[in-house]
Amino acid sequence: MEDWQIDFEWLRVRHIVKDSMGQDELPDLQIILLLIGVQEANVLKTEYTKEEKQDLMHVATCHLLSLEGYFEYVGKDEEGWPHFKQARIVPAEGEKAQELLLKECIINYFNTSTTANTITNEN
Repeated sequence: MEDWQIDFEWLRVRHIVKDSMGQDELPDLQIILLLIGVQEANVLKTEYTKEEKQDLMHVATCHLLSLEGYFEYVGKDEEGWPHFKQARIVPAEGEKAQELLLKECIINYFNTSTTANTITNEN
């Protein structure tokens, strides 16, 4: 995808999430990662600790990168949390490149995933 396409699609995804959550402001990358993490880990609570939020964003990141072949799902632990292992090196070096890769993965997730539809249809 070209940069302008990523910018356009990223804004579209942010609007989809904002509207479905009934919020006034557009969500940032961390909020969207958190929502994907909640969806993929299937950990539904009314409140999360800071550590749980970090864990959920990590689950989202690994899940998204697994869709691109960078990670592989290995199963759930005794508490039901999904675990992944790295399958190949992630080519994005530096914070900006990593953020861009995650945005592309999120765009693909929302364009192709039926589970993404449940994120936007829960509220």
